[in-house]
Amino acid sequence: MDINTKAIGIHRYVAVLLALYAVTGMTAGDTIRCGSKIIKTGMTSADVLKYCGQPSRKEVEEHAVHSGNRVTGTTQLNRWIYDRGSTGKPIVFEFDQDKLLYIKRLKK
Repeated sequence: MDINTKAIGIHRYVAVLLALYAVTGMTAGDTIRCGSKIIKTGMTSADVLKYCGQPSRKEVEEHAVHSGNRVTGTTQLNRWIYDRGSTGKPIVFEFDQDKLLYIKRLKK
C-alpha cells in the first residue's frame, strides 16, 4: 500500500470521527492541563500517563484501513476517559499508533 492510499483511508476515518463529535456534543482542543503539565496533541501515551495518571477507563476500537473498496489493514484507536468528579467535565484522550490525536472535553 502506498502512502497516498493510506492517507486517504485515515482522512475518511477522521472525517467520520469529526461528524460523530459534532452530533454527540463533544468539543475538541489542542491542549489541556494535568497538574502543572500541559498535555498537547502529538504526545505519546506514556507521556500522558506520566503526567495525568491512570485514566478512569480505557476503550479500544479497531478500524479497517481501506484502499478504494479493499480493506488493506487495521488500526487501533485507544480512548482514555478521565472522570473529573462533580466539579469538572470528563476529558477524553484519543490515541492512534501511540500518538495523541484528540483531546476532548465532554459536555455534561
